[in-house]
Amino acid sequence: MKKRSSALLMVTLSAVLLSACSTGQGTATNDNGNTAAGGVTTIEFWAAPNPTQQAYWQEMAKAYQATNDKVKINVSAIKESPTSEASIQSAIAAKSAPTMSENINRGFAAQLSDSQALVPLDTLAGFSDVISSRSMTKTIEPWKFADGHQYVLPIYSNAMLFGWRLDTLKELGYDAPPKTYSEVLEVTKKLKAKYGDKKYLWAKPDLADPTAWKRWFDFYMLYDAASGGNKFIEGNSFTGDEKAGTEVLTFVDNLRKEKGILARQVTDPFENGTGIFTDVGPWTFTTWAQKYPNLKYNDTYTLSMPPVPDGIDPAQSKTFADTKGLVIYASATKAQQQAAVDFIKWVYSDAANDAKWFKETNLPPARDDLSTNEAFKPILDASPQLKPYAENVPNAVPPMDNAKYNDLQTIIGVEAFNKVVKGQIAPADGWAAMKAALEKALK
Repeated sequence: MKKRSSALLMVTLSAVLLSACSTGQGTATNDNGNTAAGGVTTIEFWAAPNPTQQAYWQEMAKAYQATNDKVKINVSAIKESPTSEASIQSAIAAKSAPTMSENINRGFAAQLSDSQALVPLDTLAGFSDVISSRSMTKTIEPWKFADGHQYVLPIYSNAMLFGWRLDTLKELGYDAPPKTYSEVLEVTKKLKAKYGDKKYLWAKPDLADPTAWKRWFDFYMLYDAASGGNKFIEGNSFTGDEKAGTEVLTFVDNLRKEKGILARQVTDPFENGTGIFTDVGPWTFTTWAQKYPNLKYNDTYTLSMPPVPDGIDPAQSKTFADTKGLVIYASATKAQQQAAVDFIKWVYSDAANDAKWFKETNLPPARDDLSTNEAFKPILDASPQLKPYAENVPNAVPPMDNAKYNDLQTIIGVEAFNKVVKGQIAPADGWAAMKAALEKALK
């Protein structure tokens, strides 16, 4: 109760401060469609609180303004007070929201769309041109919300992959990672026979932690692969695939039974060789280059899509998308909304702009053609470990479109995944308990 009161006070204070000193809609324009004298439309763009991304959007805005003197784009970073989400909510409450912002995940967008704070992008003239010119028809499809609208334009998409210690696999007689559950279990048995308690297949304390976001990097990766990309929760409906979900939990339970899981705290278990299998995002490689130069792609480690249940074609594997995108706020005038779409259409009409983004941020652009478009070839040739991420952007599934995603994902861990990891519940019972709790929470 005390925490809730403190949080409410912080939001209230943030709203007052933002109302007093905002650089949003209210101070940037006049009362006639937010088009100032001379016919110039001013839009406010809140970039992610990351210097590299802010600099990128400032450069794009400057270049666009050089071609269109009827639009002025003010780019600034989203304040983290205490989080970027809280700052956006406070700005909306204070009626000082920007025209558009990036750094929005699908769950938070659901919260904003529920309160009618966002414009359905598919209702704006020119939005379909953005999709086609950027070659992202397949990538954006799973972003469609339960009401049939698109509220977020994904900017980047990290198709989460699993890393394998290739050096250890070779010691066990394998030249490539296993692709199915039975193959993974075979590797686990050989690993334990050779190393006993010195090595584990999956060494990660997060496996036993119910924190909501951690399910994106274990349960969801496996579930997306097993279910063919089933959305699990769509809007306010539980749409989970029981067969796929039970197979995932049974796979994890079998790894536990083979003593292949280590869920206690260990320092950098994959990097130090205690574990040979873990989730890896493309942001990891900068750290590895600095701290673990011995980790070299296709030498000491390799990357793969999540393994699948026996009987499923591994080539059809899906995975979780660690991804964020751009939204346009409903409080913006029609002129600002259209100016925002026109700006984004201009940015994404040239693949060179996405290539610049990729090179500077290491975040894979949300495009179907990332692995085949010549604009990205120099980047992928220079960093071959990024190629499997590029290839699988269209195979990655974004987070659920429900405003209560934090509570819902906590239930996955508390009722099923964490308990299975600890051997406290049978897989089928875990799925049933989780499903019942989720359906109750969704009412």
